[in-house]
Amino acid sequence: MTGAGDKRITTVGRLLRRTKLDELPQLWNVLIGEMSIVGPRPESPKYVALYTSEQHNVLSVRPGITSPASVQYRYEESMLTGGDWEQKYIDEIMPHKLAIDLTYVHNSDILCDIKILWQTLLILFH
Repeated sequence: MTGAGDKRITTVGRLLRRTKLDELPQLWNVLIGEMSIVGPRPESPKYVALYTSEQHNVLSVRPGITSPASVQYRYEESMLTGGDWEQKYIDEIMPHKLAIDLTYVHNSDILCDIKILWQTLLILFH
């Protein structure tokens, strides 16, 4: 997790992130069955340690390359500005993303997955 303007991210890295090309290696994980195309995005163990018992339910399904929360928070990095960006993530953004993904876990079906894939493609090519 990085905040907006993180100096560790190179120009090429920013381009890869903006175009989502940095996600392509995860297709291998899909092919070998470790991930799915749609499902809650994997989170750093550092943040998973902060989950409530209810939030841990997002770990009951295979993580995905895209999710409803990643579609809604497609500009998340730009929201994480200032010196307290990580606390803002923990207190505000992460709980909302988890609520979105929990709704997905409890109500997902093939039509829902198709809708999320379509939204993701629209974002990628817009």
